[in-house]
Amino acid sequence: MKITRVGSQPSARGPEEWFTGTVRIDPLFQAPDPALVQGASVTFEPGARTAWHTHPLGQTLIVTAGCGWAQREGGPVEEIRPGDVVWFAPGEKHWHGATPRTAMTHIAIQERLDGKVVDWMEKVSDEQYQSV
Repeated sequence: MKITRVGSQPSARGPEEWFTGTVRIDPLFQAPDPALVQGASVTFEPGARTAWHTHPLGQTLIVTAGCGWAQREGGPVEEIRPGDVVWFAPGEKHWHGATPRTAMTHIAIQERLDGKVVDWMEKVSDEQYQSV
């Protein structure tokens, strides 16, 4: 058994190349080999969002606070709220983040494939984001 104490892992700012706006990433867990799963709590300030991206083995989001948006390529923007669980299939191009007026926090869970959990792509433009 391993207990990771709250506050024992430093928060990080979401890198500008992968996020628009102010994003805080709080690591929660990274299971040791041979397990592949890892998770983080991610907080998006109003207007903040990820770039388009995919996950080789998919991703689960569990919304814990606020109100946000999530979209898969070719689909509508969906509102997500606390208690909602969002699944993105392996390789499904998508983005997620806060609404323009409300912050949003979710727990993101994904698995490593060949050491990689995400493939980052282009940013969601202001025009795409504001067209909702």
